[in-house]
Amino acid sequence: MKITNQIVIEKAKELGFDLIGFAKAELLEHESEKLNEWLERKFHSTMEYMQRHTDKRKDVKKILPEAKSVISLAVNYNTNHNHDNKNGHGKISRYAWGRDYHLILWDKLEILEEMLEQIDPQFKSISYVDTGPVMDKAWAVRAGIGWLGKHTNVITKELGSWVFLATIITNYDFEYSKPIEDFCGTCTACIDVCPTKAIVDEYVVDANRCISFLTIENKGEIPEKFKNDFDNWLFGCDVCQDVCPWNKKFSVITGIKEFEPHEKEIGLDNVLAMEPEEFKKKFETSPIKRAKLKGLMRNAQFLKSNSEQI
Repeated sequence: MKITNQIVIEKAKELGFDLIGFAKAELLEHESEKLNEWLERKFHSTMEYMQRHTDKRKDVKKILPEAKSVISLAVNYNTNHNHDNKNGHGKISRYAWGRDYHLILWDKLEILEEMLEQIDPQFKSISYVDTGPVMDKAWAVRAGIGWLGKHTNVITKELGSWVFLATIITNYDFEYSKPIEDFCGTCTACIDVCPTKAIVDEYVVDANRCISFLTIENKGEIPEKFKNDFDNWLFGCDVCQDVCPWNKKFSVITGIKEFEPHEKEIGLDNVLAMEPEEFKKKFETSPIKRAKLKGLMRNAQFLKSNSEQI
């Protein structure tokens, strides 16, 4: 049986994917040029993995030689909660409030790909959730899921930018979606509000200045020049998305209960007193484990050293 766009959409939505788009597996020429410029400016900081496999990022046929299409999928993770802003607590980025999205999306992708293989055993695919040499945002834009916002997150008309992306590279032909218009217009809200001025230009983020990088991927110390600029962000940062008009007006609540918050904020003293076993148990299925206990303690100490914490 031939797999159609509608079959993929129906099966994906049954599993909880909210948006599905299709793009031809072509070279990402323009996007690769932008990536190389970003790397040359050292805006990736210590994320050396961004320099690896640039050939695969440009050409998905280096990953799946038979590739004909790329299916991009988005899942809404927005919940009806906000930070409590308690004294002595550090804020957690919204994406890390619940269960690790990798675990959730990997399960859904595995089931979806199995479904499609059952319909047509000739269907071959390789999928990724933010962990392989795939430009998931670029493919989401090409597949008409949304446009790249000036904060470099994908913004969708239906859900705003509170979405996780998944990518399926396949040997199958589909009818391809049309990319949609960039609706950021003249708005610069995300650029204007960034606490550390990390959005150095429209659509360009310098990781060296980004709170999300500095509190998660960064393995070194947080530069003293950012003292008092962190606004109590302990893990990640949502400021650029919080102020986005598309999130203020058009975001909706997810139907996936696993994204409901376990932790929105954590007491800084609790972090500093935490033992390795407690950390491992508490964050075993949370994105927060990415920072490791050492990184979370560094972040907590940095926040405590800020004048507003004294």
